[in-house]
Amino acid sequence: MSAVPAGLKYTRDHEWLREEADGTLTLGITDHAQRQLGELVFVELPEVGSVLAAGQGCVVVESVKAASDVFVPVAGSVVAVNEALEQDPGRINTSPYGDGWLLRLQPASAAQDLLDAAAYQQLLDTTA
Repeated sequence: MSAVPAGLKYTRDHEWLREEADGTLTLGITDHAQRQLGELVFVELPEVGSVLAAGQGCVVVESVKAASDVFVPVAGSVVAVNEALEQDPGRINTSPYGDGWLLRLQPASAAQDLLDAAAYQQLLDTTA
């Protein structure tokens, strides 16, 4: 069973968002997503300062099984990336909601169509 922490927002594509005290949003992939991918061996992060459109592929995560795009659910500018993932992409496997975060974004607008933890858990339960 995958972990689904309360207090985060989720997408139907298995990304999570956390609003930080400074108004930025931290983006990562869910525990479910990292389990589906398996052992991650490579992460390609965007450049700080990149401007992203809602729904745009912004990160590539590659496992021993497959490569997948991560999509940003809200438009904005990248203000930070988790550079530690370049040397240790496995942080996503061991701590998807902690040390395995991908990037921080200064949002240009409010995120749409996000799920709370209960709705995301229901999505997982119905697709399992």
